[in-house]
Amino acid sequence: MLARRLVQLYLGLALFGVSTALLLRAELGLEPWGVLNQGVSELTGLTVGVVSILIGALVLLLWIPLRQRPGLGTVSNVFVVGLTMDATLYLVPETGALSARWFLLLTGLVLNGAASGLYIAAGFGPGPRDGLMTGLHARTGRSIRLMRTAIEVVVVVTGFLLGGTVGVGTLLYALAIGPLVQFFLRLFTPGARSSRVVGRAAAPVEAPEPRDAILRP
Repeated sequence: MLARRLVQLYLGLALFGVSTALLLRAELGLEPWGVLNQGVSELTGLTVGVVSILIGALVLLLWIPLRQRPGLGTVSNVFVVGLTMDATLYLVPETGALSARWFLLLTGLVLNGAASGLYIAAGFGPGPRDGLMTGLHARTGRSIRLMRTAIEVVVVVTGFLLGGTVGVGTLLYALAIGPLVQFFLRLFTPGARSSRVVGRAAAPVEAPEPRDAILRP
């Protein structure tokens, strides 16, 4: 049981890094934290994967005043996603063909949903950025939805100003990722265990909302 969950955890994290790299190669718009990672990468010259690791570590430091406790999945998230992201970007070349870019976008989007479902269902703790969201929710009393929206607006605007890509892919991600994660979470979680895993992994107070339970590395 534990071995299966560990395989599920690390497979999910690795696929998340791959999917994020495909979204980057598509150049049609990124998810919020991807916009920030790319913007900081453009500013500093560091690879996007390294930036993802550094930002993840910085977000973990913010857990301290929020009294959040990281799990194995939380710490693994910081490193595995960034490393697999850079490896994928090295292997997948840039393309100027619009059809190929749309293929990368749609493949990355579906793979991102599958990776999130695998990772969440493993139940080893939230990602750094979702821990920030739930920590702010606990400290302020504001809703999970409000905290997530506020964080992602700040992240997208900051990333865009630094040179990150915002486009149709960003909008498509926002609309599709919730239903995709819900579908794959049910697929990878045996029976009624789904709702329990969502509650434990992401949003203990408002767990019934699958869209609020997405663990974004």
